[in-house]
Amino acid sequence: MTNGVFYAAQAPQTAIAEMTFHRLLFFAESPRTPWPANPAEYTAFAVQYRTRKAIDLTRGRFKAQSAAWSHPTDYSKCQALAEAARLAAVEAIRYQSVRDPQQGMNVALLTCRVFTTPEPVGLQTWRIHLRATGAQAVCEAPKSAIAFDRDTFAADPRIATLPWDR
Repeated sequence: MTNGVFYAAQAPQTAIAEMTFHRLLFFAESPRTPWPANPAEYTAFAVQYRTRKAIDLTRGRFKAQSAAWSHPTDYSKCQALAEAARLAAVEAIRYQSVRDPQQGMNVALLTCRVFTTPEPVGLQTWRIHLRATGAQAVCEAPKSAIAFDRDTFAADPRIATLPWDR
């Protein structure tokens, strides 16, 4: 049995980049599906956690192996690292987002023991619009917008071949 992982971003903009990528990946793998007429709505939320045992893949000996942690399609080295981390009682892994053009940080929480509150905090509603020119994410409160053009995620071979005109 594989244990679960709670994946999160340290900033809403990074989470939105990750979500937008995965929405586009769905359409890349379903090339005849038309773009949705309306934006998809998502809730970004914050959680509070604390741990004394974490690793940061952007520092020290892990930074030297950054290519292993940032492959666009092969997650096997990341999954092997997570399993080794669990065996060493590591509870959290901090790493740079492969999807975020601003190179924001993500965190993988390997156990629910790290959560310090039972409820999420800081809710935001984001709407992601997909169209032939790219994607746009809009948040009404606090007012914010992020645009992703066709080339934003093109380093991933699955997105590079995405048929944008539908």
